[in-house]
Amino acid sequence: MTRLDSVIRRLTAQRDLLNWATEELGPDGLVLELGLGNGRTYDHLRTKLPGREIYAFERSPAAHPDCYPPEGYLIVGDIFETLPAFIERFGRGSAALIHTDIGTGDQEANRKLALRLSPLLEALLRPGGLLIADRAFELPSCEDISSQTDVPEGRYFVYRRNA
Repeated sequence: MTRLDSVIRRLTAQRDLLNWATEELGPDGLVLELGLGNGRTYDHLRTKLPGREIYAFERSPAAHPDCYPPEGYLIVGDIFETLPAFIERFGRGSAALIHTDIGTGDQEANRKLALRLSPLLEALLRPGGLLIADRAFELPSCEDISSQTDVPEGRYFVYRRNA
């Protein structure tokens, strides 16, 4: 598979899962975008979920000018500093949907990042809440429902917080 084919497959999986998730969500709970990047998935989420509170986290914002969250909804800084403060502000179980697409091409570093992030993401998810991620996480209170999607195994990961 070429790198172009791989990125097309990844972006298609992202879009398809985000579309699915927006249909699955209940009316309550925050939506979090971890890794604003150029703003593509944030833009997609705000289009699919008009009126929903969507917070984006980014270490070094460089999104397309049309794809920035409104003031107060972009959380800038190291995620290991900003997420605990966010949990303190909004409380455990405040997120209905978390989409994360962060990391690098270094698989070992990505694995360590996911292990370190897992307890924070688990704390944020409300019962029934969804985590859609570009990598596997260790979430004891969540069910891995990735196999229930049409996305090829290992391409993207989907978790639902147990009630």
